[in-house]
Amino acid sequence: MSGTFNPTTKRITSTSEDEQRHKVVLLDRKQWLYVQNRYNLTPRECEIAELICQGMRNGSIAKNLRIKPGTVKTHIRNIYRKVQVKSKIAMLLRFVMEAQELSSQYGATVAVHTVE
Repeated sequence: MSGTFNPTTKRITSTSEDEQRHKVVLLDRKQWLYVQNRYNLTPRECEIAELICQGMRNGSIAKNLRIKPGTVKTHIRNIYRKVQVKSKIAMLLRFVMEAQELSSQYGATVAVHTVE
């Protein structure tokens, strides 16, 4: 097991080797900042959206962030409202499409990769 410092929460979050091996990165930091500003997401909402897009379930998110599962659900509801979607997959697709639009403005492409 290892830990990662999260500058948003100012906490070290431990992650299992399995989670580290299968972490999927859909958007880079610049793209996440764009999404956060575009939809007026709070830093915590953006953090939760990023974890959802990495495939984490609500319970794992709550455990990693040391918050209650009900709090995760509340953040997700707020994200859905701001992004105007009704599901996690719709949210993920919206963010990827936004990232593609941002990248096309600058002549870049969106690459999905796993971090090992």
